[in-house]
Amino acid sequence: MTVEAVAVPGGRGGFGLAWRRLRRNPAAIISAAILIAILLICFPLAPLFVDLACHHGPNDQNIQGYIHQGGHRIPVVGLDGTPVGPGLRSCYMLGADANGRDLAVRILYGGRISLFVGITSALLCVFLALILGLVGGYRGGFVDSVIGRLLDLIWSFPVYLLAVALATTLAVGGLSVGPLHVSSSSLAIPIVVIAVVFVPYVARPIRGQVLALRRMEFVEAAVATGAGPVRIMLRELLPNIASITLVMLTLIVANNILVEAALSFLGVGVPVLTPSWGNIIEQGYSSIVTAPALTVAPGIAIMVTVVALNVLGDALRDALDPHARIRIR
Repeated sequence: MTVEAVAVPGGRGGFGLAWRRLRRNPAAIISAAILIAILLICFPLAPLFVDLACHHGPNDQNIQGYIHQGGHRIPVVGLDGTPVGPGLRSCYMLGADANGRDLAVRILYGGRISLFVGITSALLCVFLALILGLVGGYRGGFVDSVIGRLLDLIWSFPVYLLAVALATTLAVGGLSVGPLHVSSSSLAIPIVVIAVVFVPYVARPIRGQVLALRRMEFVEAAVATGAGPVRIMLRELLPNIASITLVMLTLIVANNILVEAALSFLGVGVPVLTPSWGNIIEQGYSSIVTAPALTVAPGIAIMVTVVALNVLGDALRDALDPHARIRIR
């Protein structure tokens, strides 16, 4: 079997080569464009859409209101309780829910919450995993054993079962850490819960990389020059695990969005009065036959976001792989 050689341009670092590989991957470009479009639509463009087209927010009810389409006056919510469906109009583009709230506006603002929870919890998860993986992998011995048992304890529980148990417990009395108290209706609760349950999934690969790196020559050279453990972990080991950390971060964001939707659907995630993709599905699934858009539209939003994140994560992994069989000219 012959292996195709990789031509490495002189003067380029690992991330420079990875960027060139990533630019030549059509799937990565398409997924990145989709994610950028979702972020732009949900964050800066959502208020503009409300101000210029709809003139009502995500929680504004309009049960007795009417809309005009094709010269007809259509009630937002019919006498039988069935809301208006999707249509080609600037207001209620995707229809309304049983309370007369604009579904398109709720999906835009719900995307803000779902993306914020997913990204923030992923950053917190990776931060905790980096600390545990670096310290455990480099120090070894008793410290590594304690960290390993802690990760095994979290790992032994199914993700959703542990997340539901923690979220339910914290939803009763909130979260108190010393003088800091977080109410049960705060977004910090699902963020912390989702971050904690995924820490082992990120910390274990990081710890494995650190175990493989700590006996290498550049680490021994740093020790010989008198560098302390903290400096070695931050200046020698951390840059060498940045690639795997970046890939894991992308994939964890996708998982966290799914977990947030599941927890919100079960009523233990984002507070009910706060629109999120999971809450919108939970509030609309009971009328899936008469108003399928209430569950299909946010479900499609979740699917597109998660698929784009996973495709981008796979592309990042391939681009950062130093053994990738890609010829760069």
